[in-house]
Amino acid sequence: MSLEIGGETLGKNSSSSERIRYNIMTAITYIIGIILIMQLFNLQIIHGAEYRETSNSRLTRESVVKAARGSIKDRTGVELVNTDTGYSVEIYSTKVDDESLNSSIQKFIEILETNEDKFVDNLPITVNPFAFKEESEEEQKNWKRNNDIDENYSAEQVFYHLKEKYSITTDDIEMARKIMAIRYEITRNGYSSTRSVTIAKNISDISAVQIREQNASLAGMNVVTEPTVSYTSENLASHVLGYVGAISEEEYETRKDRYRNDDIIGKTGIQKMFEEYLKGTDGVKQVDMTVDGAITSEYISEEAVAGSDVILTIDANLQKVAEDALEQNIKDIAAGKYGEKHDADAGAVVVMDVKTGEVLAMASYPDYNPEKFSEEYSNDDSGRYNNRAISSEQPPGSTFKMAVATAALAEGKITTSTRINDTGVYPYGHHPACWYYRSYRTGHGYLNVTQAIKYSCNYFFYEMGYRLGIDKIAEYAQKFGLGKRTGIELEGEASGTVASTEYAKSQGYDWYLSDTLSAAIGQSFNNFTPIQMARYISMIANGGKAIDVSIVKSIINPDGSEVTQEEIDKFVNEKLGNEDTDVEDIDISKENLDAIRKGMRGVTSEAGGTAYSTFADFDMDIAGKTGSAQVMVDGKEEAHGWFAGFAPYDNPEIAVVVLIEKASSGGYTAATAKAIMEEYFGMNREEVTEDKTAESGVESVR
Repeated sequence: MSLEIGGETLGKNSSSSERIRYNIMTAITYIIGIILIMQLFNLQIIHGAEYRETSNSRLTRESVVKAARGSIKDRTGVELVNTDTGYSVEIYSTKVDDESLNSSIQKFIEILETNEDKFVDNLPITVNPFAFKEESEEEQKNWKRNNDIDENYSAEQVFYHLKEKYSITTDDIEMARKIMAIRYEITRNGYSSTRSVTIAKNISDISAVQIREQNASLAGMNVVTEPTVSYTSENLASHVLGYVGAISEEEYETRKDRYRNDDIIGKTGIQKMFEEYLKGTDGVKQVDMTVDGAITSEYISEEAVAGSDVILTIDANLQKVAEDALEQNIKDIAAGKYGEKHDADAGAVVVMDVKTGEVLAMASYPDYNPEKFSEEYSNDDSGRYNNRAISSEQPPGSTFKMAVATAALAEGKITTSTRINDTGVYPYGHHPACWYYRSYRTGHGYLNVTQAIKYSCNYFFYEMGYRLGIDKIAEYAQKFGLGKRTGIELEGEASGTVASTEYAKSQGYDWYLSDTLSAAIGQSFNNFTPIQMARYISMIANGGKAIDVSIVKSIINPDGSEVTQEEIDKFVNEKLGNEDTDVEDIDISKENLDAIRKGMRGVTSEAGGTAYSTFADFDMDIAGKTGSAQVMVDGKEEAHGWFAGFAPYDNPEIAVVVLIEKASSGGYTAATAKAIMEEYFGMNREEVTEDKTAESGVESVR
């Protein structure tokens, strides 16, 4: 009985406890509900108007933080291109009327003009007098149609139409036009509360400060810090580095995933070739603004990541000497320093490490300032500002004779002791005369291959052409990589051509012995670039060893890691479509190669050599070869001048190739090579004495 009573008692206690817990939970729920209702009443009724006003007067926008482009450096780490900090002004749409917006724009313009800064101005009409900037009537009509303006309106009528459209009230037509230009920029690009339009670029520090200080009265305007590309040495290596410019519509369409329509992008040179590496990743900035455009706060929500650095193989000091020497050499030839004046006005230089194929200097004249290219040179379509070192295809003249000598020796057509009697006029083909005969009415007499190279005897090489035949000459030229791209990491490299029966046939041309004779002295269809010639000379210098030509040493990522050479090679080959750019070792005996190189040493180191007058006092034995290639320029016969050589003679380190267009004589170009070698080997002579008594006039293919 007691257990049952006890059991009954326990059951009652349990039920009572549950009811108490239920009541407590219910009370808590009511209390929380009452608190929430009171809070909602407070928010919506008591302070509702205040919070709605605050909400309606505050906007949060995302702004792009532009990433710095990677630097471009020389082989020693000297920055050739870097990123400076610049300031731009962007404007967002705000809830202000036209009068307030125009007033803000006028104040903005006054700040810039006080500090001699400029704003974006693409409005195609001027005032005082009223006129259209577009020259053609069709361009004017197209612009009017695109902007919903009557095609028959004059410039003055367009002005007053836009003045009314934008509700510009000032009577000062100069200021009215400036305000109009900003309003037009906003219209043509389209802006909103979340999309900005850039209305000024690269403004000064003082303008940036003043705009920020007066932000409350400059509706929707925001100063943004932007990286700007800076070239540390103006024109230095301009053709190699290239320039950047605003991204075009075509470029933007294929890059929308990574670029904005107001980005800059590499247009030429390394800037274009390695755009994918140099371009950084933009960040994001949150900007809080009131509806009338005043900024209340801003913070970075996503950091920008700078682009990778590209390290070149060139040496900045050697590059400077090469450019200066080339320019001076061209001007000296044009001024008649070597005798008669000639029309020399362009040229190129390549300096190459003969063991690695690295380009230590690459110059092309005329050059340009990459920072100003788009505004000063971009309308020039003459090709004057092309990189001649990789794109200029020219006959090599007598600098081709080492390739012919290599073929003749390797094929057993001659030995190092074979002597051929130059009687002046070659008896076969079109009976061409040696240049020496043209000058002295006699031939060189008996010469071996070494002497023939030293004296640049055409007769000797006519005979080599006769014995070898054109296709055997072409075979050895191609072994040296002539007539094919080197695969250097730059766009715009030309392939050149090697004279052969196959090439002649492709041109619909029948081949004759006279063509072979011309080809044997570097004429006919032979056309090579300076960069190809540098590889060719390097292989003569290094014993016939194949080399890979390169101007990029490495690429360093923002985190300090290095891009693998395999990745760089794959990237370059895919971008340039490189195929068949490699060469193989040339099988040539030491005896034969020494005979050729001794001839090149005689050119610079022995009396009678075609570059002896330039190198007579040089403190080092070097090897060289001059060449004067006959060409037709604008219907006039000219001669381009070449120098191709290497140094030192006994243990070659560098090859130097110089091309000066319309130089008349290859001997005149040697001064550039001498200055480069002096710099490379630390000679740095202050004054160079040159022979001013050199023969004038057009040299006949030496």
